Formats: sequence, C-alpha cells, structure tokens
Amino acid sequence: MWLEMKVKQLALDPLSNMPMIILRDEEEKRSLPIWIGLPEANAIALEMEKIPTQRPLTHDLIKNILETLEARVSKVVVSDLRENTFYAVIHLRVGSGEVTVDSRPSDAIALALRVEAPIFVAEEVLAKAESVEVRVAKEPDAPSKADDPARIKEWLESIKPGDFEKSERGPDPDRPDE
Repeated sequence: MWLEMKVKQLALDPLSNMPMIILRDEEEKRSLPIWIGLPEANAIALEMEKIPTQRPLTHDLIKNILETLEARVSKVVVSDLRENTFYAVIHLRVGSGEVTVDSRPSDAIALALRVEAPIFVAEEVLAKAESVEVRVAKEPDAPSKADDPARIKEWLESIKPGDFEKSERGPDPDRPDE
C-alpha cells in the first residue's frame, strides 16, 4: 500500500549539514526525511521556487524528452529503504501501457515536481524509516542542537533556495560569472 505525500520543505540537516527533502502526507500526520545531494537539492529548490534557468537542467531535459515521446509520468513511488538508502520508481504511461524506471528518490521527486505528478511512499518504507530512527543511539546527557525545536524552526525558516546553489562540481562553464 502507498501513501500519497507532498514535498513539505527542503532543509539542511543541522547535524550533518546535508540537504534533505521532507515529504509529508496530506493530513500532516506522517513525514519522511530523505537526505539528498547538493545538485539534487538545487534542482528541487529551483522548481519549488519556480526560478527559471537559462538552459534546461537534467530534470527539465528528461521532462522535455518524455513530452516529445508522448510519455507521461503517472506517479513516482519511494519504494524501498535498504541499508539506509532510499529507492524509488518512476511510473510512465506510454501509449496504452505502463513502464517503470528505477530512480533515486531525489531525481524522481525533482521530475514529479516538474510534471506535477503525484508522489507516493510505500507504507513499508515509512515503517522501516521509523525503526531506523528508533535505533539511533543518543548520549543521555549530551543534547544536540537537533534536540532544540526552537533552534530547528529558526534554522529551517532561514534557508533559501540560494543556499543549495553551490555544488562541489566547480563553476559552470556556461556561466562565466561564477
């Protein structure tokens, strides 16, 4: 069984300083954080904020290819969690048939946002994610900044899409002003 979720926000993990996307169900009872790379965070942030780019990014290119081939993304599903790695599947409607394509969740979500396709998470993934969180050991007398809800809220509210723009790839040769 799958649960439909929406992208609630893009944030930086205060402990690892890694970007993460937070999915939340429509009733806002369940959420799922997925840690992602900087380029993927940038692609998602640009789409969430509807910031145009001079040239198509990879997910825009995939969208353009699918449109040219008259294929449609019917949904994306975060389908598994194994060894702390999330897996996703993109469901494509091609003619009268359906094709599934293995994907990283970040790429599937970036594409889903661009084509306005629904995002689902398998109930099994939510159960596994909860059990992973429970198994994380904490030092009893060593509170971290992640334990302070006020600091987390302040930090999350201060994040802007530009925080995700720089990646470790170096300057873009198409943008000499970098």
